[in-house]
Amino acid sequence: MDPGVRERRRCGIWGAPKESRPIHVVLGNEACDLDSMVSALALAFYLAKTTEAEEVFVPVLNIKRSELPLRGDNVFFLQKIHIPESVLIFRDEIDLHALHQAGQLTLILVDHHVLPKSDAALEEAVAEVLDHRPIDQRHCPPCHVSVELVGSCATLVAERILQGAPEILDRQTAALLHGTILLDCVNMDLKIGKATLKDSHYVEKLEALFPDLPSRNDIFDSLQKAKFDVSGLTTEQMLRKDQKTISRQGTKVAISAIYMDMEAFLQRSGLLADLRAFCQAHSYDALVAMTIFFNTYNEPVRQLAVFCPHAALRMTICGILEHSHSPPLKLTPVPSSHPDLQAYLQGNTQISRKKVLPLLQEALSAYFDSTNIPLGQPETEGVSREQVDKELDRAGNSLLSGLSQDEEEPPLPPTPMNSLVDECPLDQGLPKFSAEVIFEKCSQISLSEPTTASLSKK
Repeated sequence: MDPGVRERRRCGIWGAPKESRPIHVVLGNEACDLDSMVSALALAFYLAKTTEAEEVFVPVLNIKRSELPLRGDNVFFLQKIHIPESVLIFRDEIDLHALHQAGQLTLILVDHHVLPKSDAALEEAVAEVLDHRPIDQRHCPPCHVSVELVGSCATLVAERILQGAPEILDRQTAALLHGTILLDCVNMDLKIGKATLKDSHYVEKLEALFPDLPSRNDIFDSLQKAKFDVSGLTTEQMLRKDQKTISRQGTKVAISAIYMDMEAFLQRSGLLADLRAFCQAHSYDALVAMTIFFNTYNEPVRQLAVFCPHAALRMTICGILEHSHSPPLKLTPVPSSHPDLQAYLQGNTQISRKKVLPLLQEALSAYFDSTNIPLGQPETEGVSREQVDKELDRAGNSLLSGLSQDEEEPPLPPTPMNSLVDECPLDQGLPKFSAEVIFEKCSQISLSEPTTASLSKK
């Protein structure tokens, strides 16, 4: 009998093993974009190689396994680097709360520093944070926090490895870090401005250590194509592929990035029924779809649509976006035949979802505080656009006056869900793996490395 099967029978799939062993989980963010996944894998690899004690470091992808196909660049890169999906551990396969209650869990957060409400009990288990976006002082855990505003969290992981133990870096790990930094920093394009000097420095260092890494253009183009490939996805999968959620006073608004032309998206068969079903299934009061694609000159084109069956809420959201001056979206309305849907062309292509999220979050909260408009009603009669505009001007002043276009933070990759999300991947079922199965998978990960992974540095 396989020893792993025998061990699972000994301790039971849900029971704790007789000999409790501590588990150090390196946990990426809930968006599980390429940066989050690679940062978790590479940092866990580094910690496992450099810790003298027999400690177990486990990278965990913070999504359900069934959601991995929605992240085309992740799937593509895993296949290209020869890491089988079967050896990876996903959030719905490990019960972090049970491990914490048993006193076995230590958490290391990468590419985020705020746990969602459903994981609040795990905050005391957080021992370290490695992130590349501004700290939220209200929710930052009281532990060692290392934050630097670079373009990619993978840059900080590369720095940790090359400064701490450069001899352990193999080609497989270097390729993961190299491709991820290039994708996050848009191929180090100076006109885009996402790459910092540190990002550029460590891309060059990795290329110097492993001259046979793919060319920048080749790996960036491949990852970009895989990331934006939505062929074969249903409308629901497209909406879930890159989605964040904000919630204020019982109002839930989903914001989804759609990687295609808005016109093509709006022409999808049964779209309105799909949008309505999506919102009903997840109890969303509104959905904001932000499309992005690249034209023939490789320039980004952004468009935006608001779907909401609640008239007052829809007018509120549209008014906030149309009247925003800091940042200015420069929206041009596109005629729509459906009253629940309003689409726009976005003239300011520099404004990503990262800049829109806090605007919606704070302004909606202020607006509903002042108007007390009840939600849950499909339509609200007697509310004119002029009334909404007046309320927006009054309620939005506290937010908009504090945002100066000259004081905007440096452009960074999109913010992960973090505390903006109330859902937890565990909501739809219990984990399948016990602690001992995790140990078994760790050994499988190390055995899965191809021969090219151990190529000597040139």
